Amino acid sequence: MITFSLSLVCLLVGYLLYGTVVERVIRPDDNAAMPCYTKQDGVDFMPMAGWRVFLIQFLNIAGTGPIFGAIMGILFGPAAYLWIVLGCIFAGAVHDYLCGMICIRQGGVSLPEIIGNELGPGMRLVMRVGALVLLVLVGAVFVTTPASLLDNMVPDRGWFFSNGFWLTFIFLYFILATLLPIDKLIGRIYPVFGLALLLMAVGICWGIYTQDGWMPELTDAPFVSHHPKGLPIFPMLCITIACGAISGFHGTQSPLMARCLTNERLGRPIFYGAMITEGVVALIWAAAAVKFASTLPGEEGATAYEKLAALGNPAIVVKEISVGWMGTVGAVLAILGVVAAPITSGDTAFRSARLIVADFLNISQKNIAKRLMLCLPLFAITTGLFFIDFNALWRYFAWTNQTLASIMLWAATVWLARREKCYWIALLPALFMTVVCTSYILIAPEGFSLPLSVGLSAGVIMMVVLAFFFFWKQHNHKPLK
Repeated sequence: MITFSLSLVCLLVGYLLYGTVVERVIRPDDNAAMPCYTKQDGVDFMPMAGWRVFLIQFLNIAGTGPIFGAIMGILFGPAAYLWIVLGCIFAGAVHDYLCGMICIRQGGVSLPEIIGNELGPGMRLVMRVGALVLLVLVGAVFVTTPASLLDNMVPDRGWFFSNGFWLTFIFLYFILATLLPIDKLIGRIYPVFGLALLLMAVGICWGIYTQDGWMPELTDAPFVSHHPKGLPIFPMLCITIACGAISGFHGTQSPLMARCLTNERLGRPIFYGAMITEGVVALIWAAAAVKFASTLPGEEGATAYEKLAALGNPAIVVKEISVGWMGTVGAVLAILGVVAAPITSGDTAFRSARLIVADFLNISQKNIAKRLMLCLPLFAITTGLFFIDFNALWRYFAWTNQTLASIMLWAATVWLARREKCYWIALLPALFMTVVCTSYILIAPEGFSLPLSVGLSAGVIMMVVLAFFFFWKQHNHKPLK
C-alpha cells in the first residue's frame, strides 16, 4: 500500500515539476497562430474549449491499454509500479507533449509528416505505412475487447447481444465517428465517457484502500520477475504496459487535438496532463488486480500473481473487481468506463488513419464522399483482423506501438536539436526505448526467439549506433534560426 500511495504522489509531482521543465524547453507562445483558426474546415480543424479537448485527448489515448496492459503487467511484480511512474513522467508524457506541440508548430500535420520533416523522406514513407498498420491494429483490438466485455456482461439471447452482435454494433459506430465532423459525435459524447472513466478510477482506488488483500511493495524483490511464466522484466514489462507508461499510438492522437487547441499554453495540461492521468489509471488497475487476486481461493501456496494469471482474460478481471468491490451501481459505472475507453480510442484510430492518408494524397476532407473513399479500405482490412487470436493481435500491436513511440522520440530529439533547445528530454527516452524495441523483437516468441543475452546486446548496439549517428549529424548541421 505504501508503494502504491507513493507512486500516485510521484505522478502528481512529476506533472508539476518535470512537466514545467519540459514546457520551458518548448516555450509556448500565447500569440502563436493556431491551426484550429488558420485551417478551420468544420470537420477536423476547429476550435474547442480546453476542458473538452482534455477529456477527448484522455479518452483517445486511454483505450484498454492502461487497464488490460496494467493487469497483465503487474504479473511481473512491483517493477510494474516503477515502470508506470518513471515511464509516464520521463517518456510517455514528454512524447505526447512534444508530438502535440510540434504538430501545432508545423500547422497541424499528421504524425508521419512530423517524423518525415525531421528524419527525411525515406522515414516519412516508412511511417506512413507503419502508422497505418498500427492504427488498423488498434481499431481491431479496440473493437474486439469491448465486444468481449459486453458479451460477458449481458445475458445471451441468441445472436442478439452475442459477441458477433457487439462487434457489428461497435464497428458501425466507428464508421459514423470516423466520417462525421469531430464536434458532432466525438465532441459531444466523449466528455461524458471521460468523466465516467475518471469516476470509475476513483471508485476502484477507494476499493484499494478499503478492501482486504495483499499488495506488493518495492521491498519485495522489485528487480526479480514474479511472472508465473518466468518472463524477464526487461524488455517484456516495457512492452506489456504501453499506454500506461509510453505509447506510440498517442502520437497519432495528439495531432487530432492539436488541430482543436486554441492556445499553445494549453499544451501541457492537455498533452502532458492527459498522459499523467492515464498513468494514474494504469497504477490503480495494476494495484487493484493483484490485491483482488490475493483474496481468491487457489491451490495451496499459490501466489497472488499465479491466481491473477489463472483468471485469464483481463476482461474477466475487470468484471470481477467492478462487481465485487463496487456493487451494482458502481459496477455499471466502472464497466461503462472500461467499455467506453477502447471504443473511444478505436474510433479516433480510424479518424487518424483517414487523416494520414488524406495528408499523404493531399485530399480535402470537407466532402463526406472523399472521407468515405479513404475509409472503406481501412474498414475492410480491419474486418479481416477480427478472426486473428486476440493475444497474438495484442502482442503485435504492443511492439508496433512502442517502436512508433521510439521513432517519434528520435524525431523530437532532432527537432529540438535543430532549434538549439535542450534535446536531452527526448534523447534519453529515445535511447531507452530503442533498446526495449530492438531487444523485444529479437527474444519474443512472435519475433525471432533468440536468447535474452543476444537480444539485450543487440539492443545496446542499436542504441549506440543511433546515438553516434545523431551526434555526428548534429555536429555537421547548422541549427535553424
